Amino acid sequence: MSAHSGTDLRRGYRYWVTFSTLLQKEVLRFSRIWVQTILPSAITTMLYFVIFGRLIGDRIGSMGGFAYMDFIVPGLALMSVITNAYSNVVSSFYSSKFSRYVEELLVSPAPPWVILAGYVAGGVVRGVIVGLVVMLVAMFFTDVAPHSWLVTLSVFVLTAVLFALGGFINAVFANSFDDISIVPIFVLAPLTYLGGVFYSIELLPEFWQWVSLLNPVLYMVNAFRYGLLGTTDIPLVMAFVIIAAFIVALGAVSLRLLERGVGIKQ
Repeated sequence: MSAHSGTDLRRGYRYWVTFSTLLQKEVLRFSRIWVQTILPSAITTMLYFVIFGRLIGDRIGSMGGFAYMDFIVPGLALMSVITNAYSNVVSSFYSSKFSRYVEELLVSPAPPWVILAGYVAGGVVRGVIVGLVVMLVAMFFTDVAPHSWLVTLSVFVLTAVLFALGGFINAVFANSFDDISIVPIFVLAPLTYLGGVFYSIELLPEFWQWVSLLNPVLYMVNAFRYGLLGTTDIPLVMAFVIIAAFIVALGAVSLRLLERGVGIKQ
């Protein structure tokens, strides 16, 4: 083995240790307080099914050729993924800024992309776990079975990555704990509820259908709905292209902010 190869192996090992340590820290962080991080989503979903599925759903009837309760399952599951992946990263990284220990990471030999990957991976793990819990709860109310496992799992993970990156950007610019709650309330909630979770955009007038196409959550919900039910209002390829484009864009911005130390070195 050449000296160059040995150096690459040692560097790769250091990067892996950094990444795995950050990931382990993030998983332990939310799993220790699972009553606050995992259980609420299961309870909220149960209430959605009882109110919208049982009480209101029977009056609505079918939606897109499916029972209304079955139709809302993909959106409710993805809502939990979005919320938890986002909140895990924004709260964790801002806490590291507030406690000043993030500076130790920045002066370590680990490159910024490894640090970013560690935080994002933690958000993805929490988002996926909570999403699976929500799907488990859904099994008690519906008989939904995945139409395509590949599409279902892909959208699950890609959505978690996208909103974990969004949470990171929010944390970078946040100057107080109040700042990390602004985006979820005034941006995420409207985008999610207007993203086709509870309805098909085919019910909207043509103008509002075009407006809805500007909402990135619409593409995620419909791609996930295809994975579970086999139906979608948006072409599946287009949905994946939009999701991938947002991941690349937010990933590039996040990495650039971390490299420059925005919100950290000032």
